[in-house]
Amino acid sequence: QVQLVESGGGLVQAGGSLRLSCAASGRTFSTYIMAWFRQAPGKEREFVAGISKSGDITWYGDSVKGRFTISRDKAENRVYLQMNSLKLEDTAVYYCALREDSGGAINAPAGYDYWGQGTQVTVSL
Repeated sequence: QVQLVESGGGLVQAGGSLRLSCAASGRTFSTYIMAWFRQAPGKEREFVAGISKSGDITWYGDSVKGRFTISRDKAENRVYLQMNSLKLEDTAVYYCALREDSGGAINAPAGYDYWGQGTQVTVSL
């Protein structure tokens, strides 16, 4: 059983920063990708960022490029999302996700096998 637990969400003013953390536990995998998605009320789940098991390869959604950075701590089996220059439109529930298969579209939610419970990020004026 794989568990993903997010933390670090909260309320922040526009232009501010937050760092989200996702702790993975349970099975180990020979290869996998971890990612962050977000979902705002009334909108579809949106890909934010992804990172390979080695940490050498990262992917970003167009709306967060240059502002968000994904990283991982392999020793602690954690993935982080550093969010800078936050905007009102970044308000959403942020989910950590893991996929075992490296094939297919990185930004497709359907390709991910495990999900965390989500953490709320609210950006205010």
